[in-house]
Amino acid sequence: MAKERTVIRGIVLRAVDTKETDKILTVLTGELGKLAVVAKGARGRRSRVTASTQFLAYSEMTLTESHGWQLLTEANTIELFDGIRQDIETLSLASYFAELVDAVTYEDLPAGEILPLLLNALYALGTLKRPCGLVKPAFEVKLMALSGFEPLLDRCAICGKEQPEEPMLDVVRGTLHCAGCPQKGGLSMPLGAAGLAALRHIVYGDPKRLYAFQLPTEELRWVGHAAEAYVAAQLERGFRTLDFYKQIKTD
Repeated sequence: MAKERTVIRGIVLRAVDTKETDKILTVLTGELGKLAVVAKGARGRRSRVTASTQFLAYSEMTLTESHGWQLLTEANTIELFDGIRQDIETLSLASYFAELVDAVTYEDLPAGEILPLLLNALYALGTLKRPCGLVKPAFEVKLMALSGFEPLLDRCAICGKEQPEEPMLDVVRGTLHCAGCPQKGGLSMPLGAAGLAALRHIVYGDPKRLYAFQLPTEELRWVGHAAEAYVAAQLERGFRTLDFYKQIKTD
């Protein structure tokens, strides 16, 4: 009896060498969520799937199940994001994005909105050459929103003003408040009026125009610090790829 075959489209979040020429891949798909895939012989000289098993390769894959494992039998590469691989800073940021996505996705839980978010971020970095300092906070905040950690940005959580005075984001509570409103506990980060508008665009705006905003240097820095702190507070963990990116970034 022929083994059942499954055809998926997915991106490699992690690739681990095993045995002599095999790899074990962590692949993010839209419909099936995150999968562990065994790519036998992927590191061999004559392998036809080598390109599709690279880190961050987006491909159409044919899988067969054997003893509880998904085995990669065929693969056609769709996008390798070569533009990202040409710059160490951009590649390190993309690696952080992959680790972050890995942390918030699960097997058998569809990731239909998260997969295009990651693909679009890589395209923005590698092809459109959007600044890392702009793409990073937009990706972080949007990913948190899609993962069930959406911040409440419609008004001040204390006085109710829709346009808070000197707006701040409490990264622990995930709420917005005026700088002058009394607030006990939590950890609040300044945004500025333009920064708040940018965050609202990221969370509530058209996903296809996620990176279509600009900010003055200072407020972009504020939003970047707030977004990074929000991820750390909500997920209660750090990321080694983020630590490396911060060591080598030039801005």
